[in-house]
This record gives sequence, structure tokens and C-alpha cells, in this order.
Amino acid sequence: MAPLWPFILVALGILAIDTPRPRNSALYHLTKQLLQKYHKDVRPVHDWTEATTVYLDVFVRAVLDVDAQNQKLKTNVWYSEVWHDEFLSWNSSMFDDISQISLPLSAIWAPDIIINEFVDLERLPDLPYVYVNSSGTIKNSKSIQVVSACSLETYAFPFDIQNCSLTFNSILHTVEDVDLAFLRSREDVKHDKQSFSNDSEWELLAVSSAYSTLQSSAGEFAQIQFHVVIRRRPLVYVVSLLIPSIFLMLVDVGSFYIPPTCRARIVFKTSMLVGYTVFRVNMSDEMPQSTVNTPLIGVFFTVCMAFLVLSLSKSILLIKFLHDEQHSGQEQPLLCLGGDTDADGLITDHRAHLVGVTESPVSREHQAHSGTLKEVLSQLQSISNYFQTQDQAGQQEVEWLALLERIDRLLFQAYLVMLGLYAITLCSLWALWSRL
Repeated sequence: MAPLWPFILVALGILAIDTPRPRNSALYHLTKQLLQKYHKDVRPVHDWTEATTVYLDVFVRAVLDVDAQNQKLKTNVWYSEVWHDEFLSWNSSMFDDISQISLPLSAIWAPDIIINEFVDLERLPDLPYVYVNSSGTIKNSKSIQVVSACSLETYAFPFDIQNCSLTFNSILHTVEDVDLAFLRSREDVKHDKQSFSNDSEWELLAVSSAYSTLQSSAGEFAQIQFHVVIRRRPLVYVVSLLIPSIFLMLVDVGSFYIPPTCRARIVFKTSMLVGYTVFRVNMSDEMPQSTVNTPLIGVFFTVCMAFLVLSLSKSILLIKFLHDEQHSGQEQPLLCLGGDTDADGLITDHRAHLVGVTESPVSREHQAHSGTLKEVLSQLQSISNYFQTQDQAGQQEVEWLALLERIDRLLFQAYLVMLGLYAITLCSLWALWSRL
């Protein structure tokens, strides 16, 4: 076996010569060479008068929350930055044809791009590395959850369309140092919806973009705005809010056909008021709460509740008025013929007159007939006055009934107009929503 050892060593040497060097070794030397004399605190240009152009791209992946009360929009965004670093380029043929490597983001210069509207930045797990190709082009991509301030309009709920902006610009570098540009064409950004999650309450319509410069005392800054246009899917609210509210209003309109003098109308309208109140509480839980504006359906519903309260108050006043009239009519008694009443209305007893006075039979008979006639005349006058009073009360009752019926008719017509406006407005909002 001893003579075989020289041949084995020669074979191993030949294999070692033919085996190529590991790429990890070339990658290590390349990374070391790039970062050995690199200064991340200096903008990576040889000519300081030349601006560094940062190319931006945004993919809206999901709408996570729309907070109308606090005027905030929470979105999940895939964000990309691309720029050229003149100090991070190499000849790939000298490093085993390595054309792209990953470097720690903390070890190189990166642009200070922020979102102006953000109020809270919730990052997903950070990507600590960036890709660098042999020409010095750096690509930094990351997924972020942006909580941004947005002017949310809930007036047309549930057919509302929101337009929120994400404005990107440099904090310190003016346009002479750091300029911004689009990584893709604006049309591609606007109509790209492939990465958006469509299983949420909101639907992405478009992401329009615009480039502009902002003048300030510190200089001129470049900025890019992405306008995220979203709309709400209204079907669940149409089924749970709009259709039940229309049914409730139609039943309330039907209550106007109950006679105003019927006491059952008060019971019915009181039950309707309870139903309105319960439904309004449930509607408040479903509708977005905003301190800036109120949804239109909430305004209409409140107005219909006001009409219901007015109609109920009118019915209560009418029933009370009729009850008082009937009660006063029953308490006024008819005068009976048991005593004499003089022309002035004073009741006297003819048997108590002339006691102990002797008169002739003819004189007493004449006085008796005269007293009886006066008594009858007084009673007839009392009866006449009573019926005149009753006629005046009845006439006054008729006038009040006519007035309240006119008010009731006016409320009914106003209610119909309000219900018609409610239906037309909802149909118009739905038509405008469906056109987009």
C-alpha cells in the first residue's frame, strides 16, 4: 500500500486545481471591497452639483381601516425606492460574474424620504437588506402599514367615495440634491389593481399620481403624491339599514290614515316612536361616526322622527281638547221646574210669599198664574242659553277639528315629500356610485 500514496496525492492535487473557487469567497471579497472605504454619511456622487434621483413606486395591497371619527386611513402598502450609488459599482467579470448582491441598509447611504400625511407608521417585519447591482443601482423594497391623515367624507354613506393622498418627499434635501421620479409610468400605477385584496369592505378604484415641487424658506423640495381613490361596497348597508328604514317610514305614513280623533292613533304612533328610537340606536352603531359631517340617511331619519313627534303631539292635544269639551258639557245641569225664577234669574219659592197676608181669591189666582208664566219663561230662557252655549262649544270644536285636520294634512304632505326626497337621493347616490 505504501507505493500508492504518491499517486493518491497527485490525483488530489489535480482535482484541487480543476475545482473552481467558491462563489462565497468572491462575494466576500466584493462586499469587503465595496464597504471598506465607503462613507454612508456622504451623498454617493462624485460631482456634488449633480442631484441624486430617487425613483418611487407604490402598490396599495389592502385597506385595513377607515376611521371617520379621527379622520385616519390605515393601508397596507408595498413601497419601493430605487437610486444610483456611484460608489457601489464593480466589474462583474472580476468577481465570478456576480452582477447583484445584497448589502445591509444600515451600512450604505439611503434617501430620507417620508410620508407627509402619516400619523402613525406601523411597519411589518423590516427588510434589513437592499439589492445592489454591478452598475450601482440600489433597490429598497418594503411592506409598511401606513396610518395617514385623510379628509373623510361620510355624507353619502353608504355610497361614499374617499380620496386620500400619500405625499413622499425628502426631509432635508432640496431638489438640487435629491430629486424624485416615477419608477413606472403613471398610467401603470393608476390602473394596477392586481396586488389589491378585494375581500374587504372597500374597493380600490385608482391610484393617480403627480409630481410637484414645494417652495419653502429652506428651498425647493421635490414631492410625489399618490392619490388613493377607494369606494365602499354598500350592499350590506342597503340590506341592513336602507330597506328597513324605508319600510318603517312607509308604515309611519300609513298611520296618517287613522282618524285623528281615534285614541288608537296615539298608541300606534307611540309604538312607532319606540321603533324609530331602537332602529336609530342600531343605525348609530352601523354608521361611521364623524365630527365633521353627518351621513345623509341619518339626517333624513332624524327629520322623519321629528315629523312623527309633531304628529303625535298634535294627536295628544286633539284628544285632550275633545275630552275637556265632553267633560264640561256633562257637568252643566239643566234647570228644573221646581221653583220660580224671576226675570233677572233669581229663584224664588211662590209658596213662601205673602205668608199671613189675606188676599182675595181672584187676586191670589191671578198672582199664581202670573208666577207660573214667569217661571216657565225663565226656564225657557235658561234652556235657550244652555243650547246656545252648547252650539258655540260645538262650533268651536268643529273649528279646532278643522284646524288640526289641516295641520295633519300638512304634516302628511311634508312627510311624503321628505320620503320622496329620501328615495330620490339614495337612488341618485347609488347611480353616481355605480358609474365610477
